[in-house]
Amino acid sequence: MRHGLDKVDVIILCGGKGTRLASVSGELPKALMPVAGRPFIDILLENLLQYGFRRFILSVGYRKDRIKEHFADQEFAVDFSEEETPLGTGGAVKQAAQMTSSPSFMVVNGDSICRTNYLEFFDFHVQKGGIMSMVLSRPQSREDCGFVEIDQTNRIVNFAERNRCRTDCLVNAGIYLMRRDILSHMPHQDRFSLEYDLFPKIVDLGCYGFLSEGPLVDIGTPERLERAGRILAVSQDLLFGGSARESKSCDES
Repeated sequence: MRHGLDKVDVIILCGGKGTRLASVSGELPKALMPVAGRPFIDILLENLLQYGFRRFILSVGYRKDRIKEHFADQEFAVDFSEEETPLGTGGAVKQAAQMTSSPSFMVVNGDSICRTNYLEFFDFHVQKGGIMSMVLSRPQSREDCGFVEIDQTNRIVNFAERNRCRTDCLVNAGIYLMRRDILSHMPHQDRFSLEYDLFPKIVDLGCYGFLSEGPLVDIGTPERLERAGRILAVSQDLLFGGSARESKSCDES
């Protein structure tokens, strides 16, 4: 059974300074870095809009005025959760979640893309009934990423250390659906990490992995930014495909 994604609030994490990109970004915030001729955040949002999402909360910090100016005349709803000091991924979600109202809200990293059928992902989240669902991708390399292990029911059983990963591990793609009650399990401090301070704490509360066969592409370093540009310049179908249109057609039939 399909659910209307226009009722699901989306938090996009855009607050990072992008220190590793400084040599090519100057003072431009990472979300506005050009990829295949377009600001990266516009590519992310276009994909989400295709699936029916309509309310977005951008968690902004570094050069936040530039990002706010970029969205001054949008036709869809964009709100801003503003960090006065860096909050980390967890603190940013905790603050932005106060602006959400949907029973489950989605969190998306603002510096990466992974091909995901969001309609199927949301159905998966509802059917599993867990406190959190996470998109997982197959690793492109064994460096600079966290790994996740799942059982035969797709339940996450371990957030593995990098140097302990087996060949069947999967990569956290930075896309999450979270039930609202996850907020009660977050640390009391303002600044914390989702990956290190929250996820290991809730693994026994029902966390599930939704597998994407698409590549995980991020712009976190100059080399990865260049790679993302090459992929998107060739074809955005490599990341997005026709899945949004196909799913809509199925819903309407």
